[in-house]
Amino acid sequence: MYVDSHCHLAFPELNERLPAILADMRAAEVGGALCICTSLEEFESVHALAAAHDNLWASVGVHPDTEGMTEPDVDTLCAWAARPRVVAIGETGLDYFRLEGRSVADMEWQRERFRVHIRAGRRMDLPLVIHTRQASDDTLAVLRAQAEGAGPAPRGVFHCFTESLDVARAALDLGFHISFSGILTFRTAAELREVARFVPLDRCLIETDSPYLAPVPHRGKTNTPAWVPHVAHLIAELKGVSSADVADATRDNFEQLFRVTVPEPA
Repeated sequence: MYVDSHCHLAFPELNERLPAILADMRAAEVGGALCICTSLEEFESVHALAAAHDNLWASVGVHPDTEGMTEPDVDTLCAWAARPRVVAIGETGLDYFRLEGRSVADMEWQRERFRVHIRAGRRMDLPLVIHTRQASDDTLAVLRAQAEGAGPAPRGVFHCFTESLDVARAALDLGFHISFSGILTFRTAAELREVARFVPLDRCLIETDSPYLAPVPHRGKTNTPAWVPHVAHLIAELKGVSSADVADATRDNFEQLFRVTVPEPA
């Protein structure tokens, strides 16, 4: 049984056909999914999905790219994270891909937002869902700096991993898991496949990041959690194990990291 560790089922293009998506998940032996929050304005709809389905869970957070909306604070994140079926803080991190004329120094607001999420995760002892794009050095530096002091160290997952082997090593050294998406199946992802071969199976997660990044052979279509097995099949090929082995390991990793139990199919 597979688990999608990162999807956006509250987005309209998926939410409007949720019954069919859930049925497709069952048919594909995808037993559960983590629904990711990208803004405080979105949280109620994300949480409603998790509250209504025993195989869905929610996160709370504000995506690094989100601008012009409510800025998070530690108390709000912690209060909403205390709700039932909220199992992670994020999606959070750093993204320097779209600077739009700004310098990296100008992105201090993003780094401070990231620190707020890390503080909330440590206070609640919840895993962080980390997004990093063209900002891996600063992402790692902020995590290391925020790990100081009393209390649980930051933990979580680097989602939709596309960084180098050195960044993967650093994330693993910090105790984080690494999640691979449909990008792994793309023809241009040879270096990423080497990273996936390197990352120990007991630290791997799989995801769709749907509605984005549909894997081969569905590339270009609207992605759904039902297609996460394609990622698992490729990881199995890279590691010389069975797809069932990857399904079992990544489900176990998901359950341990997010402290949940994925229900058996009815």
